Amino acid sequence: MTILQAIIFGAVQGLTEFLPVSSTAHLILLPWVAGWPDPGLSFDVALHLGTLLALLIYFRAEWIALLTSALGILRGRTQAPDAQTAMQIVAATIPGALAGALFEHQVENALRAPQVIAVMLIALALVLIAAEITGRRKKGLTEVSWGDAITVGIAQAFAIVPGVSRSGVTISAGLFRSMKRETAARFSFYLSMPIIAGAVGKRTFELIRESVAIDQLTPFIAGILSAGVVGYLAIAFLMRYLQTHTTYLFVCYRIALGIAVLLAIWTGIR
Repeated sequence: MTILQAIIFGAVQGLTEFLPVSSTAHLILLPWVAGWPDPGLSFDVALHLGTLLALLIYFRAEWIALLTSALGILRGRTQAPDAQTAMQIVAATIPGALAGALFEHQVENALRAPQVIAVMLIALALVLIAAEITGRRKKGLTEVSWGDAITVGIAQAFAIVPGVSRSGVTISAGLFRSMKRETAARFSFYLSMPIIAGAVGKRTFELIRESVAIDQLTPFIAGILSAGVVGYLAIAFLMRYLQTHTTYLFVCYRIALGIAVLLAIWTGIR
């Protein structure tokens, strides 16, 4: 893998991990379209490390506040600021973690085909449209109920299917539960941090267990930096964008990409 390829992979990961367009879909479709080799598990870990760093840095003040509240809960101070949000994040992370643990390998083997990705891109676009139409968009973060949090957590479990998009499905669930768009995005990002961290830890353990060597250190560093920088910018963009805009831009993109993939398959281009 060249440094340029690593930078492009990292930029695609950083951009699509946080925008509601599915990073898994893009990382599968990119080598499929460009004719590049699969970068492998070790590089996948590196890219997720980059996006994890972007999350930690962008929301650094929030993580400190949430961690402080979580420690307060352990000491019996359940009325600490952000205590409920901290507990909701923990509880809402469980469905996604269980889905990954139970079905990750089945999904990897059965649902990574471009046809499946194209259908899921379009299907989630339709879900986003329904969420925009029916959502009342009145709840701020402090008004998120336990029912809201668990609903978004259950929705996150469906993100293991390529083409669905973790941010897409969780933002949709938040809108259905009457969250403001910015609130839905913020809660979505809060939930994604432990999931991404768990995935990085799990895959790192697998690399160590299988004694997989990183033989191209420079491209790996380039990929991490690219994913981290672009991921940070993607978070900043989406948080500001959703304060005054709908998600229809991403709906149109998902439908266009899904149709383009299906046409490429049906016409024999790929």
